[in-house]
Amino acid sequence: MTAQHPTRRSILKSAGGLSAAMALGAGGVLSAATSASAAGDGFGLRIVDRNENDPRMWYYRFDTEAIGWDPAVNVLLPDDYHWSGRTYPVLYLFHGGGTDQDFITFDRERIRDWTAGKPIIVVMPDGGHAGWYSNPVSSNVGPRNWETFHIAQLLPWVEANFRTFAEYDGRAVAGFSMGGFGALKYAAKYWGHFASVSAHSGPASLRRDNGLVGHWANATAAALDLNGGTIYGAPFWDQARVSADNPVERIESYRNKRVFLVAGTSPDPVSWFDTVNETQVLAGQREFRGLLDGAGIPHESYEVPGGHFVRHDLLNRDIDGVIARLRKA
Repeated sequence: MTAQHPTRRSILKSAGGLSAAMALGAGGVLSAATSASAAGDGFGLRIVDRNENDPRMWYYRFDTEAIGWDPAVNVLLPDDYHWSGRTYPVLYLFHGGGTDQDFITFDRERIRDWTAGKPIIVVMPDGGHAGWYSNPVSSNVGPRNWETFHIAQLLPWVEANFRTFAEYDGRAVAGFSMGGFGALKYAAKYWGHFASVSAHSGPASLRRDNGLVGHWANATAAALDLNGGTIYGAPFWDQARVSADNPVERIESYRNKRVFLVAGTSPDPVSWFDTVNETQVLAGQREFRGLLDGAGIPHESYEVPGGHFVRHDLLNRDIDGVIARLRKA
């Protein structure tokens, strides 16, 4: 599970059943858009709303059987995309949990400024208020299969409609909080897809402290997204699914990747939410880093003052590191 340049077979094998939905062209490779033309439907996605007027930030909303409502995505293009003719690496950037988090989160955080002049496409999709980048064990509101949407539908759709490197060395995944967990999860579970993975205040251990993060995923999803349904099952977990998603149980899957981690060391003692979240983030990332060290897997990590929020300087540094690791435009 250490392929630096995976073959087509290894990529398909790594994605299991989901990758079967990633349609391959007659030549055996994912097709790539060759011009700055408008995007089209495909891979189970039907565009129901769009805005391609901004030269850099293109917006789409989809109808998809994977999600019971119409999720959206922002695709941030390089400054020179429309005239350069170049092909670019891609960063999939995932938002955190909560009713104020969605596909626009990083635009609010000034992602356009951080990427100005940089040769990379940034894809920022919806992930639900508490979707946990997962296909839930149960839902009482219809399908909320975020893992299927992101991996089997959105990823090949991006590569069919934009000039991207549809290969391991052309893709990175990163996120904040719940999105950081999603990035760590996808990078391990679909290890042949992403050469770089970053977690900004993202939990890396589902089972520690009597499974606090796993229970938190279940509780928040039940309350905010699934009307009592759960990510991992209740009162008993689907243990195989937890292990498949748990970064600290997938250590070998991070070998030969760029790994970037950020955690806060001083959460706000007055804020229960901030304290519980970042305390677990820090403990889980330390556990994760210790296992990476024991396996001889390099990583870049930062423990910095403060609690549970996006640190602009470190996200900017991370983006530069992603560009340095991936195939050059």
